[in-house]
Amino acid sequence: MTATVPPPYTLAVPPFPFRALTALAGKAPMGGARESALAVLMAARLAAGSAAPTVLPSGARRVRADAARVWLSALALPAPVRASVLKLIDTSATDDCHAVAAAVTKVTEVTATYLDRQARLELTRLAARLSAH
Repeated sequence: MTATVPPPYTLAVPPFPFRALTALAGKAPMGGARESALAVLMAARLAAGSAAPTVLPSGARRVRADAARVWLSALALPAPVRASVLKLIDTSATDDCHAVAAAVTKVTEVTATYLDRQARLELTRLAARLSAH
């Protein structure tokens, strides 16, 4: 079987950095595990907007963070998970990549019981990417 070569005018498909976290959110049982995974996924996607290659303007990050806070209020989360995810959401709207990386690390620690190894690895990679800026 031969591999097909895309035409030269096609665009490359951008990689999605949170495949494992998305899969975990989709297969977790209803309740705390699923809602925690969804909250972490949302916060991680917001945090990813603070680092290359997808740096968003600070105004756009602030609007996204405000909307995420409203969405998060509808989820039933354990208090430590809610607090760490809210901190990450708020920090994602700032220009301090090191603070965002620290918040990602804290979320990873707090939600370790809800996340599998691959999801934690994705968050660790995100924190490393943020720390490099």
